[in-house]
Order: sequence, then structure tokens, then C-alpha cells
Amino acid sequence: MKTFPGSLTLSDGCQGCKNTRELDLEFSFAFQPIVDVRDQSIFAHEALVRGINGEGARKVLEKVNDNNLYRFDQLCRMRAIFTAAQLGMTQNLSINFLPGAVYRPEMCIRSTLDAARTHGFPISRLIFETVESEYIDNNHHLTNILRQYREFGFQTAIDDFGSGYSGLKLLADFQPDLIKLDIELVRNIHRDRSRQAILRGVVVICAELDIKIIAEGVEHAEERDFLADCGVYLMQGFWFARPAFQKMAQIAPDAWQKA
Repeated sequence: MKTFPGSLTLSDGCQGCKNTRELDLEFSFAFQPIVDVRDQSIFAHEALVRGINGEGARKVLEKVNDNNLYRFDQLCRMRAIFTAAQLGMTQNLSINFLPGAVYRPEMCIRSTLDAARTHGFPISRLIFETVESEYIDNNHHLTNILRQYREFGFQTAIDDFGSGYSGLKLLADFQPDLIKLDIELVRNIHRDRSRQAILRGVVVICAELDIKIIAEGVEHAEERDFLADCGVYLMQGFWFARPAFQKMAQIAPDAWQKA
């Protein structure tokens, strides 16, 4: 694994961005695959923040504050793209972003576009995802970011869908390319009639709106099979692979075997 370049130039056109001084924070990434159970392929890899020695994300995120939020968000994007390119990733790359760190989407995205061009990573294979709860504080700001990201050619995703109260309102105002079902909805869904009814309703809505569904937190073959029977084919979770530090995880052949 090559070392990420230390000197990075952020686009300076966004006058609304907060303090962009040098970020005194070291971090790297682990990657967890999102699979398509229909053909047993990998649809995407999600970039998950880690310490430089593989420490959990909390160790890194607890050092992020209002003064370095913008810089951290920008470096996350560039570093994830750089690392994915170095690994030879040919699938989609999913990157979490912080809406609060984006002041003018058309300006704040320049460094991301530059990184994609520099490292030869197609923009069409970049997925930007954020959590549903970000919609509550400033729905106009978030939907504006998502719309502009789509115009740039990125894919968009809402993470932890179903964990809050704004999900359906968000889908009414903006239809992302993907939603990621919250882990609490997925857990033991093969045993829970309430969750099953909710899932079937979400599947119908997303089919009508042409939105793909990813089920997060799949940990059992029974969950996998029930989700697939309901028409949810994109999945992520320990059943398939744990996040792999600075590399792409391998999926064991028995992950596809029927329960």
C-alpha cells in the first residue's frame, strides 16, 4: 500500500467554507463490500474511517470539531478515492459525507472531482451517502446537495433509512439512487412480522420511484434469504465480510449457501 500524499491542495473558490487550515489528524480506511446476491458479485465497497493502525472510527471522529470539519470531510473524499484507486477497485465506491461541511456544493466538490481525475476513478462509480437524520435540521440544504451531486454524475444514497422520522418525507422531496435500510430494521427480520410488513412497503415504494435498496447489517443466512425473497438483492454485513483495513475484503464461498 502506498502512502497517501501529504501535501493536498483544497479548492479555494468557496468563500463560505470555514477554517481550512492544515488538519492535524491521521486516518485511513477499511472497506466493506456491498454484494448483489443475484449473481454473487460485489456491487460496491463502502469506505469506513479508521485510525492509521486500524483503530475504530470513534478514535478518529472524536477529534473532529467545527474548526476542522470541512477539512476532514474533504480529505476523507480524496483519501478514499486515492486508496480505492491504489487497490485497483473496479466496483462502485461509497463515501460518507457530512452535509454540515458543505457550504456551496458546486465549489466544495472541486477537490473530489480533481482527485477522481488524478487517480483515474470514474465519477459515475462514486456513491455519496449521508444519514437520514441529516434531513431534519436543514432539508433544503441536504436536498440541494444531493441534486447537485447527481448533476455532477455521482450516485446518491441515504444511509440508515428507517432510523428516524424523516425518511418518507425525504423520498417525497428527493429520490436518491439508493437507500440503505437501517440495521435495526434488518436484524432478525425473518422472525418479525412487523419488520416484514414495513420492508414490503418500502420495497413497493422504492420500485415505484426507481430507487435501489441496500440492506445493512446482514448477519445471518435467514436474513439474507428473506430479504432476497422480498426483492432486496443488495446487501452488506458481517455475513458476507467484515471491513478489511486498507484492502478489499474477500467473501467466503459459504456466504452464498442456502440456510
